[in-house]
Amino acid sequence: MRPPQLVDSFSIWLETRQGKCLVAGPCSVESEEQVIHTAVALAQHHVTLLRGGIWKPRTRPGAFEGVGAIGLPWLKSAGEVSGLPVTTEVATPAHVELCLKAGIDALWVGARTTVNPIMVQEIANSLAGVDIPVLVKNPINPDVDLWLGAIERLRGKGVQRIVAVHRGFSTHTRRKYRNPPLWDIPSKLRQQMPDLPMICDPSHICGTRRFIAAVSQDAMDLGFDGLMIESHWSPETALTDAKQQLTPVQYGRLIRELIFRQETQGPTSEMELRNLSREIEEIEGELSVLLTKRQQVSRALERYLNRQSSLTRTWARICASRCNGNEHKPEEEEESDEQHCEACLSSSEDRQQMIEM
Repeated sequence: MRPPQLVDSFSIWLETRQGKCLVAGPCSVESEEQVIHTAVALAQHHVTLLRGGIWKPRTRPGAFEGVGAIGLPWLKSAGEVSGLPVTTEVATPAHVELCLKAGIDALWVGARTTVNPIMVQEIANSLAGVDIPVLVKNPINPDVDLWLGAIERLRGKGVQRIVAVHRGFSTHTRRKYRNPPLWDIPSKLRQQMPDLPMICDPSHICGTRRFIAAVSQDAMDLGFDGLMIESHWSPETALTDAKQQLTPVQYGRLIRELIFRQETQGPTSEMELRNLSREIEEIEGELSVLLTKRQQVSRALERYLNRQSSLTRTWARICASRCNGNEHKPEEEEESDEQHCEACLSSSEDRQQMIEM
């Protein structure tokens, strides 16, 4: 039996290109000039929503954490100049309140917030009775229930225009991607909520612009409803995530070259087959990395053992030369190197002399 529809599909509330929602804009709003310049350039290509981070949760203090509330009117102005609705990330009820006052058109909940049900619930509470779209990124760790739970908390407060954003997952190994996509996780979410609009964030999956086009096409082939791509008018000067941002021209070329599909190719079984194939590729990539690391560790271990063996022989000779009476014993009665070592090492004074040598 098909689960009941819990959220509104794009066809009800959002004008899209060929049914796809395309979100683009800078990782961080850095200045009014920067965000307006980027927005005007992006408007020449297809963009559904203009994104821009106002508050940036960073791993360590001291990094650029966003301009804060002062950037909200800059983002709104950029949207008005370019004719695009705007969206930004919120992590607290205070952020929500400031965004609503500034007239921000849509909000998104970041991966570092989705992982915390308490914070998600507080944000949901602050949105009770508010008619605004909310994009929900997957949690950092690959837990489909946390992702689903965040959506349910928002839905429980009456938010119906919800979009899931797949931005990859943090893993214990560094592989091809910064945040491996683990395509089976969004597939499981879609099975639980078939009518939930879902877009892919290849910028955060890849961590570098090199792979963004390929991952974007993968997402389209797997039936995703759109993309969220970071774009900056001058990526080399960006204060955050410079390596994964495209110029507006590069963004436009990517969108033109994408093959958009109205529906997932084939039935669900084919989508599952694609997921499994990609999972095998990721595992093979991980195995390659692990085998390389194993070879490096084995070589280091071999060098260490060779050094230890050489040191043991040297110490044994030192022990033999220092043992009293060794030179007076007949050759056949001399003790072995190991026996001399035990005799010498039993004396803390001799041991200290050996260490000092």
